[in-house]
Amino acid sequence: MAKRAPKVDHELCTGCGLCQSVCPTGVFEIKDGKAWVVKPEECIECESCVTNCPMQAIKLVSLEEAGPKP
Repeated sequence: MAKRAPKVDHELCTGCGLCQSVCPTGVFEIKDGKAWVVKPEECIECESCVTNCPMQAIKLVSLEEAGPKP
């Protein structure tokens, strides 16, 4: 299976920062009131961000599809 990383739906994201706080590898940054995937290659596919996002704004996709970076 190909490596996966989180992708944030910025229409749903409220920038609460929960994904950033639960991510063990620091994949996310909050910029301009939204979560951004800044280190997709660091994702260990634990899905903590997916299961903890209250807006269901995050899903795991292929590494190539994961961006965009801010």
